[in-house]
Amino acid sequence: MLQKIKEAADFIQQRFQPEAEVAIVLGSGLGDFANEIEVIDAVPYGEIPNFPVSEVPGHAGRMVYGVVKGKKVLAMQGRFHYYEGFSMQECTIHVRVFSLLGIKKLFVSNAAGGLNPNFKVGDLMMISDHINHFGDNPLRGKNLEVFGTRFPAMNDAYSPELRVMAKSIAEENGMILQQGVYIGLAGPNFETQAELKFFSIIGADAVGMSTVPEVLVARHCGMEVFGMSIITNIAVPGLNEEASHEEVQDAAKITGPKVKLLFEELINKC
Repeated sequence: MLQKIKEAADFIQQRFQPEAEVAIVLGSGLGDFANEIEVIDAVPYGEIPNFPVSEVPGHAGRMVYGVVKGKKVLAMQGRFHYYEGFSMQECTIHVRVFSLLGIKKLFVSNAAGGLNPNFKVGDLMMISDHINHFGDNPLRGKNLEVFGTRFPAMNDAYSPELRVMAKSIAEENGMILQQGVYIGLAGPNFETQAELKFFSIIGADAVGMSTVPEVLVARHCGMEVFGMSIITNIAVPGLNEEASHEEVQDAAKITGPKVKLLFEELINKC
């Protein structure tokens, strides 16, 4: 796996010669943020050695190198999902590549169902912590010592400093910014009523099928992480309605400008 990661990193290094310290992973319906990047170059995942190719609608499937607020960034316009049949290591190869390219901060975003009864569709939830309910972990197996320790701590998986900055930016711009715990599931089915009740009981505020594996690997690599969920449907037990993937994408696109503003200002302050 280490050889595959190095081959992908070498390709990106030769193609982009990146000078970025911030990378962004854009989830379902959020790929339009890439349009706000002053693009220097972009490459489809299929051209990057050893990168999976996602076929999930709403994911453009390319890596973008460009400028946001005068800062160089790398952006993933779409991610790889465990439910597509990829291994945990395949789902997170881009994070390992970012580490080898010198990335210090990782911004992750996703579309999520709102378990917290105080949330509504269109809310932004800053992720304060997560619960890994995938039944798997990308750090299993032989430890890749070049990246980090065998037993990485996760007590501050989501940077307290970046969260304070994000809260300040939201207040300055009159934005309501929720905060809560994200629970990541293997998917691809949406959840049963009993599962939603269980997730609420154990402390989750939002539910989705991504992000957690990327954050585990990013923290193993020593990166600072900022996470954001767009609440695209209500998942409160007894109140939730069936949501199609298309409806989730549409809701994410409507709220996208808020994420754009928050990410741009955070990048500017980093």
